Amino acid sequence: MSSLWSENTVLPAFPALEGDVSTDVLIIGGGMAGLLCALLLKQQGVSCVVAEASRICSGATKNTTAKITAHHGLIYSRLLREKGEEKARMYLTANEAALETFRSLRTNWDCDFEEASNFVYSSGSRQTLEAETLALQRLGIDAQFHETIPLPFSASAVEFPHQAQFHPLRFVNAFVQELQIFENTPVCAIEGHTAICSKGRIHAKAIIVATHFPFLNKHGSYFLKLYQQRSYVLALSGVEAPKGMFIGDTENSYSFRRAEGLLLFGGGGHRTGKPGGNWELLRKNAAKWYPSAREEYAWSAQDCISLDGLPYIGLYSRRTPELYVATGFNKWGMTSSMAAAILLRDQICGKKNDWAPIFDPSRSMLKPQLFSNVWEASKNLLTPSPKRCPHMGCALKWNKAEHSWDCPCHGSRFSEKGALIDNPTVKNLKTRS
Repeated sequence: MSSLWSENTVLPAFPALEGDVSTDVLIIGGGMAGLLCALLLKQQGVSCVVAEASRICSGATKNTTAKITAHHGLIYSRLLREKGEEKARMYLTANEAALETFRSLRTNWDCDFEEASNFVYSSGSRQTLEAETLALQRLGIDAQFHETIPLPFSASAVEFPHQAQFHPLRFVNAFVQELQIFENTPVCAIEGHTAICSKGRIHAKAIIVATHFPFLNKHGSYFLKLYQQRSYVLALSGVEAPKGMFIGDTENSYSFRRAEGLLLFGGGGHRTGKPGGNWELLRKNAAKWYPSAREEYAWSAQDCISLDGLPYIGLYSRRTPELYVATGFNKWGMTSSMAAAILLRDQICGKKNDWAPIFDPSRSMLKPQLFSNVWEASKNLLTPSPKRCPHMGCALKWNKAEHSWDCPCHGSRFSEKGALIDNPTVKNLKTRS
């Protein structure tokens, strides 16, 4: 199923790599994060090559709900409580800088950029919303608490004003032809400063891994620090969509936002490889809440979830001085992609960036989610199954809703015939002839 964005936008095609090339920076992954890294580095006079295994923006970027916001759930009350005001301000400053960079870039670009407030709602306790409102106000944001909001059920919310939404593929279309890109060029291995591809090599002074889920297991322990989660979206016509962007305060809540005269209604999420509500749950509630609505598009997305809910942006590990990573964006890929591009540009260009500590990929792994990730991996490694993930050997589960084989350990996905859909593995599923 195609998203609203990919149905009405055709991105240019780029050649596959044939032979060897040299560049200052190689960026592995042609989604929003990788392309923005290339754009911002190019603006600083740094030569870049983007190597994309398939087509650019063919993964998470084309399936986003395309909200650009510094408000990622009830995050600031938690950051103040767990990490203190200095790091809460780092996170806020980084995401506000990302939003401002989107604003400045889109000035002459037609990408349906629209200012909108972000609302985090709750149908339960108002205490958590009030705490988040106070946290935002303490950090200098003109946040407001609302007793009621224009959704088809009773809920209150905290509002973070002056955020934005846009059309991600039209945005990419405005600059992507300025970049040196090789499509259908999967990177099979990295040896020092050289990426090995099927029909050539790319030599670089620095390398950025922006492949959604990092594919190099030797460094960084990302197979322990991340898991992946599916989410689902319906685009509905015949509905008066609310003004603003709305998302619930719990993992299984719903999101709402308008785009091109449609309501984007999201939810039904679950850990990859586990059962969940998917489109069936969305369609059931759409029929209840919007009985006159018509379904125009339906699509799904996959998000990388970090141990502490914050992205990993910076050096891939402490032992890899010229190898960088951008991952773990949770459900906030558009804003985090730009924050990652700004931070990595600064690090590669030797400029101090004050928010780097909050995103440091080598920060402590001692979080409750780590033990959940280890348990899931151990359980699925020991599960008898004829279909095993090439990444680390976990037993695959059949996803009935999407007709795919999914890995509950790290989120690799394969078509019914074994073709790779989502990483971290770089190999197709072996099938018997």
